[in-house]
Amino acid sequence: MEDERPAGTPVLRRMNRASVLDAVRRRAPEPVRVAELAQSTKLTRPTVAQAVEDLLAAGWLRQHAPRPAAVGRPATRFSLNGRAAPVLGLDVGPHTVTAGVADLAGERLAVVRRTVARRGARHLIETVDEVTDEALATAGLTVEQVKAVTAATPGIVEVTTGRVLLAPSVPGWPEIDLAGRLRARFACAVTVENDANLAALAAVHRRTGSGTLLAVQWGERLGAGVVIDGRLHRGAGQAGEIGFIRPAGDLLPDADGDGRGPLERAIGAEAIVDLARRRAAGHPESGCARVTDAAAVFAAAAAGDPIAAEVVDRVAAVFAAAIAPGVLVLSPDTIVIGGGIARAGAVLRDAIVRHLEELTLTTPGVELSEWAEGTVLTGALQMALDEVWRHTLAVC
Repeated sequence: MEDERPAGTPVLRRMNRASVLDAVRRRAPEPVRVAELAQSTKLTRPTVAQAVEDLLAAGWLRQHAPRPAAVGRPATRFSLNGRAAPVLGLDVGPHTVTAGVADLAGERLAVVRRTVARRGARHLIETVDEVTDEALATAGLTVEQVKAVTAATPGIVEVTTGRVLLAPSVPGWPEIDLAGRLRARFACAVTVENDANLAALAAVHRRTGSGTLLAVQWGERLGAGVVIDGRLHRGAGQAGEIGFIRPAGDLLPDADGDGRGPLERAIGAEAIVDLARRRAAGHPESGCARVTDAAAVFAAAAAGDPIAAEVVDRVAAVFAAAIAPGVLVLSPDTIVIGGGIARAGAVLRDAIVRHLEELTLTTPGVELSEWAEGTVLTGALQMALDEVWRHTLAVC
């Protein structure tokens, strides 16, 4: 039954605008007609038409020329004006920083990725400033136009303040008030969040229904985020720090003072290359003797190289043994692997599943993120967009 409430009072008009704008959002980027909006919102056509007129005037919507119709008068269509509230996402890692700008509909306007020239917090924050400037310039935006910022960072983040409390992979990083620097520059909501947590939010965004998801961010470093029934699980603040699990067996690494955890040093991207070279010593026919990155190891394994296949199986076994206790405790429906290792393909995924089957009661599904190294940035942009929409639907 359609809502017959009068649309003239300020409160009702604001509620109707919010309802219509949210309906347009759910159809984005596809343009939508007034009749379709009336059907989805249960508001009358005149009420929807008034709300659309208000939203056009405020700059939230844009109007499209009618499509030719075989019969009758063609209907005008409307869609989000993405430029009404662009957002900035940052993926700040020890070695690379990526900045992305997205419009209100989630379309990417710019993505800039840059390697950090030298190790340390000072050089990292300089790179953050550089990629931010370049991304905004590429998108044709000013600082004042950005409506929300989310920055992903390694380490443990204090939720209430956004301060980084511990970041072993970046010396001096906790002394840099990243949240404060961003808030001083941008007159909008600023959030600083753990990178693996944002990877988890990216992984869960397109899923529907309840359940538990374990999202692993796996490159040179390893971290994880846990999402239960759509909500990020933080525990006491350190949930998901799997890089500090101590692996058993011959891959137990010696502490080297570089800030990485034991599991990171054992099966991070750099360790996989080192293991492949060591196992290929005396076997010049193996492609592993000359690999320079983990992707080459996985490619060699997929091509049938026995040394590479042995390395991949060993890495999968160590990873499965490390997370199996967490799988038994949480019983996740799915494990999603993001980061550079997500490009490994079926050769790694199948090996992980095989070893998990030996260590767990009910083996979760194992997926490789479609975004790979871009998973964290995707999560950062999504969190910024969510913040914009929370504010917009409350005040539009």
